[in-house]
Amino acid sequence: MILLQRNALLVYILLSLTTTPTFASDTAKPEKLPTLVSYMQEQGFDINHLLEDPRFQIYEDIAERFKKSAEKKSHTLDSYKKILGFESKARQLNQFIKEHSEQLNKAEQQYDISATVIAAIIGIESDFGKNIGSYNPFNAYVSMYAKGYRQDFAKAQIVELLKFTERNNIDVFELKSSYAGAMAYAQFIPYSLNKWFVGEDIFDMNNNIMSVGNYLAYFKERTGNIETAVLRYNPSSLYTQAVLDLAQQAHL
Repeated sequence: MILLQRNALLVYILLSLTTTPTFASDTAKPEKLPTLVSYMQEQGFDINHLLEDPRFQIYEDIAERFKKSAEKKSHTLDSYKKILGFESKARQLNQFIKEHSEQLNKAEQQYDISATVIAAIIGIESDFGKNIGSYNPFNAYVSMYAKGYRQDFAKAQIVELLKFTERNNIDVFELKSSYAGAMAYAQFIPYSLNKWFVGEDIFDMNNNIMSVGNYLAYFKERTGNIETAVLRYNPSSLYTQAVLDLAQQAHL
């Protein structure tokens, strides 16, 4: 009996030494990200405590998520719309406009951006506020950096994210985002939040409506028309056409 127990213990030890953890990889340890830690320190942020937080994790498939985006998978507008669930969004559009007509009209008057285009963007980005993503933005950007995917972009967004959370006294791990780190109903990346978001509460729909209007007005002024302004929201001609087509579904 004692011999069997010893053999079982030996097998357990050997398995423990050879099995790779499935939740937190070596990449998730702070000492594996020295260049990022150093860069953040130069920017005035100590992220060691964030990397040591039990809620921190590396998304191993982060690069694959970008490669499988709707824009990358689609070759035609019809296939792109199908992935987006365009018909469902078209059915919801008029109800959203009705519910938020006062704020949409306010944004249209203030920014000279069509209320229907603002509504269409919120519809495509977050299904009119129903889907804000299931990722954490800090984890997403650190994962991008750790996996060597768009590292310069990722570290710049981490700086912007920490500026945002520090200014608003927010626990960064309480935030939800897309795999690209975009947040709120308008799906703004951290840089856009800091530059164009109107208001403090990123989960207030009125703030999101005004923020989309503010963003589009900024780029409409610089590019000359609404089409190129929408293209700056997402650099995809398919996205731009889908937004404009959805806006045309409105019955005002």
